[in-house]
Order: sequence, then structure tokens, then C-alpha cells
Amino acid sequence: MRKLEMPELNRISIDEFKNSEKIPVIVVLDNIRSMNNVGSVFRTSDAFRVDKILLCGITAKPPHRDINKTALGADKSVDWEYHESILEAIKALKKDNFKIIGIEQTNESVDLNSFTIDNKKKFALIFGNEAFGLSDEILPELDLSLEIPQFGTKHSLNISVCAGVVLWEFLKKFKIQDSKL
Repeated sequence: MRKLEMPELNRISIDEFKNSEKIPVIVVLDNIRSMNNVGSVFRTSDAFRVDKILLCGITAKPPHRDINKTALGADKSVDWEYHESILEAIKALKKDNFKIIGIEQTNESVDLNSFTIDNKKKFALIFGNEAFGLSDEILPELDLSLEIPQFGTKHSLNISVCAGVVLWEFLKKFKIQDSKL
């Protein structure tokens, strides 16, 4: 066994990424405090070919060295926009026929494992603040709440880890249905 060399990884260029087929998912980061978490979500979004990231509220915007530290250039490959108001961002997404999904533990959460994807729909996945999760004001705007099953004592994951788990699950479900990815 040996580690692969860079040329063996078959990495695509930023231009190739921008022109490539993406999963119909927009990641929405609402009031994320840590720029390292923001950068990590950019990097994960690049890895799983997410269409776009919306940065809302206090969430920091590139360019910033603390975002770059974990994004490793993914802030240049993944398209992003900033919205001061999460409610305005949701309103625009709904107008564009996105299914609005909050990643949160609620009394109506659906287990991520049992969620089935309609590959004819577009999805906006909202990840909330590290300490407080999704704000109460947006809960009525959600079409669905998804929850990652957890079995330890904390029942909470870092937002970048949570995004990785959820986006991997979405990529798998879309990839099974679409051989273009």
C-alpha cells in the first residue's frame, strides 16, 4: 500500500468544477461563528459537488485567512452568496422551488437514514449556529427537518462534521440515481 501522488488523484481544475454537473443542493449557513467551520463547509461542498453556498447573518465571507485555512481554495471553486437575512434567503429559495430542509433536532425531525430523495427536486439544507442551532424564527419556513441519528451522550455534532455527514448522504442518494456525477 502507498499513498497516491497528486497526479494520480485526477483532480479537476476550478474551471472544470464550475462547468461540472452538481447535485441540486444549496447549503445555507446561518449565523455560523467559526470561520474554520465556514471554510470546512466550503471544502466539503467542493468534494461533494454542491451547487452553491449561501452565507447568512453573522457568517463570515471569503476572502479571509481563517476561512482559507480550512477551505484550501474551495471558496474559489464553490459559488457563494451573502444574505444578511436568512428569512429573505429562504423566501428567494422558495420562489425558485427549492425544498427547504433544516438540519435540526425537532419534535418532527425525520431520521437522515430514512429520508428518500426525489431526484426531480432541488434542496436547500440549512445549518445553524454552533451553540444554538437553527433560529426559532425559521422553523415555520421549513418543509422538513432532518436529524442525524446519534447514540452517545452529547447528541450534537460540530457543524462542519454535521454538514459532511448530511452532504455525503445526499451525494450518495443522488449518485445512485444519476450516473453523470
